[in-house]
Amino acid sequence: MRFCGERFRDHALDLSAITELRQFQEIVAETAKALWRSAHPDRERLPAHFEERTRLCLRRIEDGSATAPLEVYIEPDEQCEFWDSEPIELNEAIALTYRVLESVGAGREIPEEFPRRLIPTIADWGRTLREGDEIELQTTGDVLPVRVNQALRKRLTSYVERPQSTVVELTGECVEADIRHGRFQIWIDPQTSVQATFDATQEDLVTSALKEHHSVRIRVRGAADFSPDGKASRFTNIESMELVAVEDEPFDLASPGIEEELSAIWADVPATEWARLPVDLTDNLDEYLYGAAE
Repeated sequence: MRFCGERFRDHALDLSAITELRQFQEIVAETAKALWRSAHPDRERLPAHFEERTRLCLRRIEDGSATAPLEVYIEPDEQCEFWDSEPIELNEAIALTYRVLESVGAGREIPEEFPRRLIPTIADWGRTLREGDEIELQTTGDVLPVRVNQALRKRLTSYVERPQSTVVELTGECVEADIRHGRFQIWIDPQTSVQATFDATQEDLVTSALKEHHSVRIRVRGAADFSPDGKASRFTNIESMELVAVEDEPFDLASPGIEEELSAIWADVPATEWARLPVDLTDNLDEYLYGAAE
């Protein structure tokens, strides 16, 4: 990342740039989480230490205009050797952020995989830039840097102000429907509803979802508009809809996996305690457990 402008000459990093570095960290970390959840739709909890492994750090300021080479922060702790390797979502998140800025600069649509709720955040990035200032973002490789300046930020603002549309699949409860006008609402949770329409061929399915809402849910797939905060507001085109039964004892997606449980337990035990374990524990487990060798 390179800060360009009069106040960044002679590799001087103006203190206002700290705000931009912190906000870039937020964009990348939240994008990495969204990418992981997209790749693991059956899991609700992030892997253990995921947030620690998506931290960036700044170790030096290079010559020229203020160039801030950001790196992945690695905890200097022996326990970290038991963590998973650097999540690939981190590098993907940085690359996706670059593609978003590049697309906006070229007048193209923002990539669908970028979280819609983060559009206001990325549009706010660079708010401390003055006229003539720029932030150059360049990923590894031979790609050209993308430049964040006042002109690009104005374009980003236009994306925030208009609804974003993407194809989604949502499942929820139907508790109200307007048969005359062919409209109904899908309640994803008690606070979130999404508007949808239906035609004569889908009327029986919608009315069944309404009458049997205690035992069934309706699953709808199609293009939907999203508000600036990233929430679906209404379907603009429906590809398919179907009824799905409500499970009596649904699986708790919030429950952590065994690997996450073990990793969390390990992290809570001080390294000094682990050092007290006998080096031959594995070979002589029965002796340590029962007090007698085989």
